[in-house]
Amino acid sequence: MRQARLKAPSHHPLAYYHCVSRVVNRDFVLKNAEREMFVGLMRMYEKLCQVRVVTFCVLSNHFHVLVEVPRRPDVMPSEAEVLGIISRSLGKTTAHLLRVEIDQLRKAGAHAAAQKIIDGWTARMWDISSFMKALKQRFTQWFNKHHQRKGTLWEERYKSTLVEGGGNALAMTSAYIDLNPVRAGLVKDPKDYRWCGYAEAVAGIKMARGGIEVAARVQLDGVKAEAGLLEHYRRLLFTWGLTSKTGAGGVKAGAINREDAKKVLKRGGRLPVAEALKCRMRYFTDGAVLGGRDFVNGIFKAQRSRFGATRRDGARVVRGLEATEGEKRLFAMRDLRVRVFDAS
Repeated sequence: MRQARLKAPSHHPLAYYHCVSRVVNRDFVLKNAEREMFVGLMRMYEKLCQVRVVTFCVLSNHFHVLVEVPRRPDVMPSEAEVLGIISRSLGKTTAHLLRVEIDQLRKAGAHAAAQKIIDGWTARMWDISSFMKALKQRFTQWFNKHHQRKGTLWEERYKSTLVEGGGNALAMTSAYIDLNPVRAGLVKDPKDYRWCGYAEAVAGIKMARGGIEVAARVQLDGVKAEAGLLEHYRRLLFTWGLTSKTGAGGVKAGAINREDAKKVLKRGGRLPVAEALKCRMRYFTDGAVLGGRDFVNGIFKAQRSRFGATRRDGARVVRGLEATEGEKRLFAMRDLRVRVFDAS
């Protein structure tokens, strides 16, 4: 029996998850029409599940999405509020038909059955697993019908990394996601790749801009952005950690590639953030938990039963990543020793 997904403790007001899922056999089947449909469904279930997409990137055989999940409220929304959420996400027709069904049950005296329907909808809200399940299943249904196929579309269950909503961890993860098309050689500037959060934000899409501003605001930690949150985030994408000097391990900044990165790591060196973000770095997808030492250790204590009795703490320093001047090191729950800069 596989272990339940690692999630933030229920008392956390907000939790952030970097989720990744790949097409079965990693086939390159997500073309323009598929990416458009995926993004549309993502935004629909974002509203229904009461979460926020900080940023995302849909490529030809996989997708990344960074999701903010608020803590489930102590008092559930009223019936009218639930129907309003459904109307704004799935449409007025769906909400109307649901209202008719509930009214019929109440008139028949089946109040428990009516409440069970409402409870079924609220159970899908404020939960990363419900959001991902709905998104992946609905897209698979559309894809199979559109391409006249049957069966599963996605390879195994999605991966998720719990990311600290403080310090640099959230902004680094967000930048890592938006730089996917740059690393893949599809564009030189992520604003030119239509199916990522940053490009949507630049294009003026309100939900996308709101997500990017979350990442920028958290990284600023109360300091006012000089030229606005979106511009601050752009500066993070292109200048964060860059230096004109020779970098760690004797590699000149701006000239790094994955092979150079692995050589630096092998020699015990570290890369500036901006150089590391040019590589596929497994900690962002396989680190389980990512953030400062205290955050990772806090999650470890809250989930102590998941780990062996001999393990004393959770935080493992992220290998190969240089801390920005004045900043603390980044930690993960998993101690990755192979293919650190070689995720597929």
